[in-house]
Parts: sequence; structure tokens; C-alpha cells
Amino acid sequence: MKILALDIGKFKTVFVVYQATGGKPQYGKLCTAPDVVHDLLVKHQPDRLVLEVGAAAGWVCDIAGVLGIPTQVANTNDERWQWKRAKAKTDRRDALKLAQMSAMDCLPTVHMPASRVRQWRCLIQYRHALVVRRTAVKNSIRAIHDRQGMAMALGRAQWTEAGMGQLAKVARRLDRCGPEELWRGQLRMEVQLLLAIQKQIDASERKLTKLAESDRRVQLLQTAPCVGPRLSEAVVALLDDPARFANSKQVGAYVGLTPRQWQSGQSVRSGHISHWGNPLLRALLVEISWIGVRHKTWMLEVYEQVRRGSPKRKKIAIVAVARRLLVRLWAMMRKGQEWKEAVTAELTAATAPA
Repeated sequence: MKILALDIGKFKTVFVVYQATGGKPQYGKLCTAPDVVHDLLVKHQPDRLVLEVGAAAGWVCDIAGVLGIPTQVANTNDERWQWKRAKAKTDRRDALKLAQMSAMDCLPTVHMPASRVRQWRCLIQYRHALVVRRTAVKNSIRAIHDRQGMAMALGRAQWTEAGMGQLAKVARRLDRCGPEELWRGQLRMEVQLLLAIQKQIDASERKLTKLAESDRRVQLLQTAPCVGPRLSEAVVALLDDPARFANSKQVGAYVGLTPRQWQSGQSVRSGHISHWGNPLLRALLVEISWIGVRHKTWMLEVYEQVRRGSPKRKKIAIVAVARRLLVRLWAMMRKGQEWKEAVTAELTAATAPA
């Protein structure tokens, strides 16, 4: 088997052509560009392409897919891909290690979704980044008022049309502010920035809603209690193909909602959750879990069972609820069924850890 391994950098890529049956590896270097990588694949016609996960992995896999070349994308966060004891780590050694581990079928790999799904994920993440920026600007506006000893309305009341109108009356163009009123100019710029970010959020949410309306799986997940468009689209986009998970434990581990474990002899200890996977999906699951508990849905029963009446176990309990919620949504995607309380409760009980 001929394996072509790529160590992709921002400007240059080191490759190695490796024969699994033996022979001397052939090394080379090229520019990191789609047309150059395409010509390399056409020239060598490998039986398998191997590369590390990264920003360029998507378009490289797309090129290989068009050429019909099987591809493996290495998971660099896996323990088997650690270089802690290596005396020297170079791009050539990286490429060679990729090829050798692939030849021995011990390379830790990650799922590479289609281009459409990757773009969808990026828009979901970008919308979240915009929300974070909006929060930062709102905090900055409140800080300006605090420094001037001025009060603002609490909560969302300040950001209504009436509240924004009050800010506009106080704000002033910076070139028209005197030395003692510079804060008014800063306030005006922050208000303009807030309005611009809000327009971007609205535009991204309109596009996400349109994409959700054309995806039956997103609509399916929204039949579950408290599950809205933002969580359902994140679950569908990030899990992608539900069949790639053999059981509920793999789903929970993929999102980082399962505890770390340490075992030595007769000692077995469970620690905090691993925090692997996408942090945005974890945060959304926890947020919706709190909402489900407050609205006394099925989540409240799970929450109280795990909490055992102890205030110290609140975080442990809500993480358990988030994991159960994820498992149920995954089961709905896999079976293509709408939410059914009795069926999902039975499934959660069967998949719950002992």
C-alpha cells in the first residue's frame, strides 16, 4: 500500500511517500495551495492520504474526495499522538509518523464532515462569537455610566428601543466633546458598534433559520421540550452522522460530558468531565438543561435523582441532565422519530451509567 502523508503548514507542506510493504520513504516540500496539492495527488496516486486535523484539512479532503482517494485525518489531541519524549520534532518526522501509524492501523482519527456541514458549523460558531462581542460592548457601556455615576436600567430593559434612545440623547460625536465630556464620544462609538453587531447577529440568525427549515433533523429535535433552533442546529451540525456513534457513551464522550477516570490496582476514581469536543455545544446543553429544570420537565426528575438533596451536587446533577439530553437528541436523530416522553425515558434509563 502506498501512503502519502502530509504535514501541512500555513505556507509550506512537507510530504512523505511511504510504502507499507517496505522501501525507503520519499520526502518532499511544496507550497500549501489547493492546485499544488491537487497536482501532488495526481502525480503519486496514493492508496491512502493521511494528514493532521487543522484549518486546511477540509479543502485537502475535498480534493482527495474528488480524486477518489481514501483519507485519514489524525486526531492530534489523542495520547498516541504525543511528542513529549521525543528528542527532536520536525515536519519530516511528523509526516513519517503519520504514515507509519496509518500503515499499522493505529492512527487516532477524527470525522471530517462534508464542506456544506463545515460551513454550517463555522456560521454557528461565528454567530456565537458575535453574541460574545455584543455582551462585551454592553458591559463597556455600563462601565462608562458607572465611571460617571449615572444609573442604567437593569437587565434587558436598557437595550430596548426606548433604552437605546436614551443612550443616543446622552452620547455625542467625539470631535464635539470637550475635555470633560470625552466619555460622551466614547459612548456614541460604543452604541454605534452595538447596533452594527446586532445587525450582523440578525443576519446570521436569519440565514441559520433558513438552513434549519430545510433540514428535517433540526425540525425533529425541536419537538423535544425546551429545545429551540440554536441547540437543535448545533447538535445536528456537530454530530453530523448519528450512525458513527455505536452507543450513548461515545456520544457523551465526543462532547466532553463524561468524567475522566483513574485506575490503579483496586483503586478506581472518577474525576471532572473531560471537556473534550465543542465547548459551544456543551454550553448550550447545560443552558437548556437549567431551563428544563426550572420549567419542571423530565429534566427536573433526573436532576433531583443525581443531586440527592445536596446543594454541593448541583453542578454534577446539571451535567448529568445535559448528557441525558444529548443522548435523547442523538437517539431521535438516529431513529428519525419525534419526541416521545415514554420512549425517550426508557432509552435514557437503558443507557444511563451504572
